Amino acid sequence: MSAQIKPQNSLEDYFELERTSDERWEWFNGRVFCMSGVSPTHDQIEGNFGFLLRSTLRDRDCRVFAANIRIKVPAAPPYRYADLSALCETPVYEEIGGVEAVTNPSVIIEILSPLTEAYDRGDKFSYYKSILTLQEYVLVAQHRPHVSQFLKQESGVWKQTEVNDLDASVYLPSIECKISLNDLYAGVEFGPAAPTLVSPEEFVR
Repeated sequence: MSAQIKPQNSLEDYFELERTSDERWEWFNGRVFCMSGVSPTHDQIEGNFGFLLRSTLRDRDCRVFAANIRIKVPAAPPYRYADLSALCETPVYEEIGGVEAVTNPSVIIEILSPLTEAYDRGDKFSYYKSILTLQEYVLVAQHRPHVSQFLKQESGVWKQTEVNDLDASVYLPSIECKISLNDLYAGVEFGPAAPTLVSPEEFVR
C-alpha cells in the first residue's frame, strides 16, 4: 500500500494528528506520512515473528512491542514506528507531544517491503543507531527466506550476518531468543521481488 503523504506540517500539527487519528503517522522534515497498511505477506511475517517472540519470552521479564508503539529516535525526532521491537529490562517511556514513546529497545525488527529496502538498510538504520540501548537490528525479506542481522560490537561497529535457509534459525543475543525460519515464514508463499526505491521521502510499505 502506498504511503499517504500530507503537505508541509508543523510538529504541533503532527502531534494533533497523532492524538486524533486511528492511523499511524511519521513526521519527516515537515512532511507527514501515513504508515498504516501493509501487504498480506508482510502482515503474515510480522504476525509470525511477534507470536514467536512472545511465546519464547513469555516466562521472562521481557516486552515485545508491535508496530503501533512509538520509538524515540534521537537522530530522527520526534519518533519512528518499527514493525516490531523488544527488550528484556524495564521499559522506559518518554512523553513526546502528548504521546508516549519507548526509549530503550534492545532489538528493532523491520519486515522489508521491496520498495523500501534501501531506506530500511540505509537512512533508517543510521537513525536507529542513535538509540543508545539498541544492540541489534533485524531485516526480514518478504519475497524469499532471508534475514539480515546487524549486531553492535563492543567497539561500536555493527557486524552483519545473513540467514537464508528455511531449515536454519536466527539467534537474537540481545534478548537471548532463537527463531526458526520455518516458523517465521509459516503460511508465506514466496514470489518475485519488486523494484527498489531509494528515496526515503517517497517510500511505499
